[in-house]
Amino acid sequence: MEEKKTDINSQAVQSHLNITQSVIQRMAMNSSSCKAWCITVVSAILVIVADKGKSQYAYIAIIPNILFLVLDTYYLALEKMFRILYNDFIKKLHENVIDSSDLFVVIPKGNLIKMFFKSIISFSVWPFYLTLLIMILLAKEIIL
Repeated sequence: MEEKKTDINSQAVQSHLNITQSVIQRMAMNSSSCKAWCITVVSAILVIVADKGKSQYAYIAIIPNILFLVLDTYYLALEKMFRILYNDFIKKLHENVIDSSDLFVVIPKGNLIKMFFKSIISFSVWPFYLTLLIMILLAKEIIL
C-alpha cells in the first residue's frame, strides 16, 4: 500500500515544523542555562572556599565545571540531531515527497555518541568551560 502524499501547505505540516522548532529552541535554552548555572555554582563554591580560607578546596569547583560541560555538550548534540531531522523534513518538503508517516515523528536523527564528540569541540562549548577552568585554577593560586 502506497503512502498518501501530504499537502505541503497543510496544518499538519506546519504543526510538525513548529513542534520540531520548539524542541530545537528548548535544547538551545537548556544549553544556555547550563552555562548560567555553571557560573553560579562555581562562583558560590569559590566564595565559600575563600570565606573559610581553605584554598585547597577550590578544586571542588572543577566538579560542577565538568558536569555542566558534559550536560551542555549533550544538549548541543541533541540540538544538532534535531536540526538534522528538521533539515531532512524540509528537504522532503521541497522535493514534494512528504507523506503522513513523516509527520509528528520527533526523534533525533543521527548517532548520539558521535554527535556528542563532535559537539564537545564546538566553539560554543570548549572555550567557555576551558576559560572557567583556568579561572578556577587562577583563583586557587592567586586569590585564595
